[in-house]
Amino acid sequence: MAMITKSGNLHLEIQTTRKNPVGILRTSFYDNGKNKHTQHGRITGCTLTQLKLLQHAFRQNVIPADSPQAFQIIQSKEYGASFAVHAIIKKTGLDKVVFSKPEPWVNAVLAMVAGRIIYAGSKLSLCHQQDNSSLWEIAGIQGAVDVDQHCYLPLDRLLERQQAIQKKLAKKHLRDGCLVLYDITSSYLEGEYNESELVKFGYNRDGKKGHEQIVIGLICSKKGCPVGVEVFPGNTKDSSTVQDKIREIREFYGIQKIVFVGDRGMCTQHTLKELEGKENFHSITALTRADIQQLLDRNVIQFELFDDMNICEVTDPDNPQKRYCLCCNKLRAEKDRKTREALLEKTQTKLQEIAAYKQSTAVEVLGTRIGKVLAQYKTGKYVTWKIKADKEADKSRSHKVIWELNRDAIEHDQKLEGCYIITSTVKSEDMIAHDVVQSYKKLIGVEKAFRNLKTVQLEIRPIYHKKDDRIRAHVFLCMLAYYVQWHMQQALMPLMQEGKGKNRRWTFVNIIETLKQITRNKVTVEGVELFKISQPTQHQRKILRLMKIFL
Repeated sequence: MAMITKSGNLHLEIQTTRKNPVGILRTSFYDNGKNKHTQHGRITGCTLTQLKLLQHAFRQNVIPADSPQAFQIIQSKEYGASFAVHAIIKKTGLDKVVFSKPEPWVNAVLAMVAGRIIYAGSKLSLCHQQDNSSLWEIAGIQGAVDVDQHCYLPLDRLLERQQAIQKKLAKKHLRDGCLVLYDITSSYLEGEYNESELVKFGYNRDGKKGHEQIVIGLICSKKGCPVGVEVFPGNTKDSSTVQDKIREIREFYGIQKIVFVGDRGMCTQHTLKELEGKENFHSITALTRADIQQLLDRNVIQFELFDDMNICEVTDPDNPQKRYCLCCNKLRAEKDRKTREALLEKTQTKLQEIAAYKQSTAVEVLGTRIGKVLAQYKTGKYVTWKIKADKEADKSRSHKVIWELNRDAIEHDQKLEGCYIITSTVKSEDMIAHDVVQSYKKLIGVEKAFRNLKTVQLEIRPIYHKKDDRIRAHVFLCMLAYYVQWHMQQALMPLMQEGKGKNRRWTFVNIIETLKQITRNKVTVEGVELFKISQPTQHQRKILRLMKIFL
């Protein structure tokens, strides 16, 4: 049935002879036995599918819901999370930072960055997500996705651009005189890497013995935003990366005045002594327990100066430029006490088992067993022990283990429980003691970045690549993914801070899973195919609104 008007039967005629389809609005009428038409307007800018649906509407075609030709969903793909992450990439300008022109390899890199946040896994598994997700299509990649063309080759191009990209990020987030947070971690690998210059045995921070590893150094702004990453051989020591990194920040990133914040493992006294003489360089780090003991021995500080309410500042008489900020944390003190007591209890249990052993055992074997126990629980300084001949024992035993707790050492360490010292060469007029301590605590942001990179969301491991350059590119890709995630978390902070403990619902993982429920659906109406985005729920709308994203 046509739409009847005063001028005749109104209908839509579709013309496809031109490059883009055009809809012609016409009325038809009879005049002297001839069928004539009057043109009322044109509809342009619509797809052929959209024009066909309009044509159905003008014909007033209404299909019953129970009809075989009714509205049918024939395919659904994840859409919301991919759309949101790509929108954040555009908002942060990361697409322009990667490369100024929207080339195909750039689109593939951005798809892998978004895919790292949403799906993690290998590059091949991400390619297989094409059937389940709109990720690749949103990135501008149509057709079949090939792992070599759309993953490995773009990774090689990305690695070529790494220095230029990091330089732009540093210019955006770092400036002269600002805090520069730096920390390193390790990530273990599995399999054989005989020809690799990066994959080596070294101190494994994950406690994975027997695995080769790489060492990763990460530079962040004072807010914890990542701006640079580097991969070192797995046997690299923490402190050996510091001087090169300072030189890189100055020469490559163009930042001359630096306040370098690093943990006690990197910023050793030897390393700092070599750097402190450099112009416009200042550091903030924490002292080791041995360093604190030296200050106590020199009478520079006393136990009474540690206060859980106030920060006590002391200047080193031998080096007036160095400031010591003495702090105490009661919660940490209680945790340290419980940990030490638990370790001592386990140590005593093991020593009792060794002392009660009935069979005859050589002195060397007994000493080795005791040494292993003390090394395992790190309680050697708390225990005094010896092995002597047991004249009263029967022939099956000839030696006796005697041990006791060193109460003086325990009482000494009890006084230091929860106590820590933050040291800095920043002048007091430029930064008060409270800000010095807070600046060091900002390293938690880098530790959080490592947790996200390694385990929580981005899962930098397992690393499936065997070539050193691909390993470097993979780590850099994960850093860019965390850069995007960091900006998302800043926008979503009000939501993620809702509730505490068991009542806390929203984590970044939950948010991504919620957005993934927004789908792009392929539907048919009387043989006409079109695409429809599912209507966001209340929670999904709230998430998108916080990120200022509109579907």
